[in-house]
This record gives sequence, structure tokens and C-alpha cells, in this order.
Amino acid sequence: MPALSERVRLAAGAALGVALLLASCPLAERAPDSAAARAMGGRQAPEHQVKQLRVKVLEALPHDSEAFTEGLEMAGNVLYESTGLSGESSVRAGPTGSPPKARVVLPAPLFGEGVTVLGRTLWQLTWRNRIAIERDATTLAELRRVPYPDDGWGMCFQQSAQRLVTSDGSARLTFRDPTTLAKTGEVTVTDGDRPVTGLNELECVGPAVYANVLPTDRIVRIDPATSAVTATIDASGLLAADEAVPGSTLNGIAAVPGTDQFLVTGKFWPRMFRVMFVPAS
Repeated sequence: MPALSERVRLAAGAALGVALLLASCPLAERAPDSAAARAMGGRQAPEHQVKQLRVKVLEALPHDSEAFTEGLEMAGNVLYESTGLSGESSVRAGPTGSPPKARVVLPAPLFGEGVTVLGRTLWQLTWRNRIAIERDATTLAELRRVPYPDDGWGMCFQQSAQRLVTSDGSARLTFRDPTTLAKTGEVTVTDGDRPVTGLNELECVGPAVYANVLPTDRIVRIDPATSAVTATIDASGLLAADEAVPGSTLNGIAAVPGTDQFLVTGKFWPRMFRVMFVPAS
């Protein structure tokens, strides 16, 4: 395990890479698109109603403070977590709030990213290694590697549409075939008329997609059919100031099956929280 200073250096390097990537997003993804306004003779399109929500903490659970969390998902009673950083990446599976029952370390230079479960198998993305890894959902053993030409960030499986939804740090959500990972479509996510960049870890819940917005304490709920944000969730204040270290950003959201609850955590967070999303006021 690297010393704290080395972990901080690695995390800072990853954060710098993310910042440069976000800064390099095309202007069309970072600035308001006035095409709709021009089409209406200069009038702004009517704004849709975005619900303002906050997290209500139901329970605090232990979390590995060495985990650079990149993906989080529950399937049945099993919690899956993918972690990043070259030489420290892993995928884990086990009961919530307990040490994992299964764990596989990714060899350097692989940098683990989003993860999602499809029955007996799961997919794990890598950041810029240009591969995705299919694994056995029970043992986490690697089954195959598939070319993945894009930056890997978040991933979830939308059961209702039988498709994968992935993010790449921009305002785009890309839809993919769950077997081949081939692209089948994409949308640009907007809040009103403003693209929402920094879409990171994803969670599919029914027709909606929830996304962490890097590097903030904000989670957005997205309707992928319209590409619109339908709710914004304030998840600030979960981590105490003395618990934060460089790189400890919110990143990890998993729906608790059969409930309206979620698990949320972050990179290098010593705790995970079981929460509900409730009206902000």
C-alpha cells in the first residue's frame, strides 16, 4: 500500500487529469445552447420544473478509506464496488457495511472505473486503458476483455430498455448494447438549457438515471428519454471536515433494491451512508 503522500500524489494527478478533461469539453457542452431560442425568434424555451432534493441520512456505515471509489451498485443483497488509481484498482463484492467476500486487484496500469451487474456477470470499465472487463458476478473472475474506445467513467444497466448507460465526464450519456458494448445512441444532458458536464458515477432506477456531478456534492436525476434533469440532490455535509483528504470527492451511488433508499459514498471516504432523497424544504 503506498504511503499517504504517494496516495495524495496519485489522487492529485487523477484530479488534474479530470480537470483538464472537463476544461477541454467542447464549448457546446459547457455553454448554453441558444439554438432553441433562435428557433423561437429569440425567445427562451420554457423552463421545465426541476425538483430540489437533499439527502436524509438513515444510517452511517463503515467504508474502506483507502478505496478510490469509481463504481457502486447493489444486486440483491450484494454490494459491488470498483476502485481506481493505477496499481490500486480493484473490484469487490460482499454484504453492505462489511468487508468484501470477494476481491480482485487490477494489474497496473489498469485504472478501474464504473461497474454494473447483469445477472450472472458484470461489466467493469477502465478509465483510459481502452478496455472493458466482463466478470463472473459471484467470483469476480475475469471472463473476457472488450475494446472500449472511449474514456470509461460511470456505467449502469437500464433494465426497462435493455441497454447500458455510460458516461465519459462530459454532458453526454451514451447508450450501449449490453453484450458487445457497441454504441446504440447518446444524449446531451441539460438542466434547463444548460448542459451538465462532469457526469460521473451512474445508477439506473427504472426509467431514470442518477449521476454524480464531478467534482461537486451534487447528484442529478435524469430522464434519458428527454435528456433533461428532473431533480437535483444536495449531498453536501455528509463527510466531516476532518475526514476529508485530497481527492475525497463524492462518487458512489447505489439504489437499495426493493426500497426508495440509496447508498452514497466517495473516494477515500471512511463512511458510507444509507439515505433517502427528500424535498429540500
